[in-house]
Amino acid sequence: MDPEALSAVLVSVIAPLAEARRPGAGDGLLASDFPLERPRNRDHGDWASNAALKLAKAVGANPREFAAEIAGSLADADGIASVEVAGPGFINIRLDAAAAGSLAKTIVDAGDAFGTAATLSGEIINLEFVSANPTGPIHLGGTRWAAVGDSLARILASQGAAVTREYYFNDHGAQIDRFSRSLVAAHEGRPTPEDGYGGAYIGDIARRVALAYEGDIDALDADAKQEAFREIGVGFMFDEIKQSLHEFGVDFDVYFHENDLHDSGAVERAVARLRELGHIFEADGATWLRTTEFGDDKDRVVIKSDGQPAYISGDLAYYLDKRERGFNRCIIMLGADHHGYVKRLMAMCAAFGDEPYVNLQILIGQLVNLVKEGQPVRMSKRAGTVVTMEDLVEIVGVDAARYALTRSSADSNLDVDLDVLQKRTNDNPVFYVQYAHARTHNVARNAAASGVDRSEFAPELLGHETESALLGALQEFPRIVAFAAEVREPHRVARYLEELAGLYHRWYDNCRVIPQGDEPVEAVHRTRLWLNDATGQVLRNGLRLLGVSAPERM
Repeated sequence: MDPEALSAVLVSVIAPLAEARRPGAGDGLLASDFPLERPRNRDHGDWASNAALKLAKAVGANPREFAAEIAGSLADADGIASVEVAGPGFINIRLDAAAAGSLAKTIVDAGDAFGTAATLSGEIINLEFVSANPTGPIHLGGTRWAAVGDSLARILASQGAAVTREYYFNDHGAQIDRFSRSLVAAHEGRPTPEDGYGGAYIGDIARRVALAYEGDIDALDADAKQEAFREIGVGFMFDEIKQSLHEFGVDFDVYFHENDLHDSGAVERAVARLRELGHIFEADGATWLRTTEFGDDKDRVVIKSDGQPAYISGDLAYYLDKRERGFNRCIIMLGADHHGYVKRLMAMCAAFGDEPYVNLQILIGQLVNLVKEGQPVRMSKRAGTVVTMEDLVEIVGVDAARYALTRSSADSNLDVDLDVLQKRTNDNPVFYVQYAHARTHNVARNAAASGVDRSEFAPELLGHETESALLGALQEFPRIVAFAAEVREPHRVARYLEELAGLYHRWYDNCRVIPQGDEPVEAVHRTRLWLNDATGQVLRNGLRLLGVSAPERM
């Protein structure tokens, strides 16, 4: 029995009891009014409800007494083994083995769809992440956002949202100028400019630009030469970034160029819209946005006194562009150094008449440190000053890298131990989960060779304590995914998979799918194969949400 069905049974019991105590109190009660929770201590049952506590005042009853009434009626329902009242009025429910075990077949029958839902149907989400400047390879912070962002997109889509992955291509401004000057200096054999970019990749890109330019690039005057290196060099660098992301399993639906905002008049349109709304004013020769009306600590210059757009002008134009493209929710992932931008971006959202933290959401990611032999790894062979996505993948592979960067809350600093990730042991969390999945396939192969198939299903036979624990965890998967989508935290799926893998390994050690010796194949073996395959399906579904492979052999 799944929690939705159990909630429906709970309502069918509660409604007449509430009505008997106070006429009208039982009207309009819904299963969604009484969400069930898993007790922390499984000795307390399979599910817990606080329905009596929620309704006691409305029906004029003592919560514990009302809980006892509910428990007495609920105990007679099909599929329920026992019901107990705990504390001030909590109701602990234990399912009978058949009702609990039926989940195994439900999961196998659902296949890839188990864990999906339509709760976010109608949500049109623009998810912007990575968006690293095209001035060098993607560093570890961007790599973390690539893993977390792509996983979040998968999780949101699994709950019915229409998700567009978007990369904001920062090809405008001072950083691009420094990048192009660095390329020119490398081409001419001069030292890197004081504010420029170093690393072997700069020389590589400079050589490619010189070869790609049609004509003699050295015949150009200084300004034209720098522009040639800027245009061609940025293109090469961005192609490398896109290729690195693709090899990391991350592809974007939209690559949005910052230059387009300034070339298309989008900035002027955004300022005009805000002026119509009464939030633009002129002072000291500049154009300002009155963000203090919306919680910002000071008003912001949009167009400087020299007529040049200020940094926030691009944010205004870009946000308005997203909303005009039909996105009702814009999620932006930013690094820890952008924490101070949140208040002004929310003020911008409110100035356009939208709801901060609803139409616009900002996720902040913290720093990542690589550790090897207890010491920090700081330098990249290619980039010189930072460790890059390519460095991490070269050392541990895509699966381990993605899993390691996704399994912790993005809003916490993360130390990635390379020694652990290179191990093929249970100390390595991605190996631990993938090995559990591979083991389910090994069990299925051996079962087939021994004549055990899924031709019979007797869920009442799944009564071992490890089976009860495993079924309880499998039941949680849809809720975990839904909650991860709601709070924008993919790491909850990863941690769940590790818990599930542990429960599966313990079940494997205690319950045999394949008869020993000359024992005949019985219903219990066939039924356990259903449970084995259900576990493999959930592990596979969860790993897919994280963009991590689910190998069948290891």
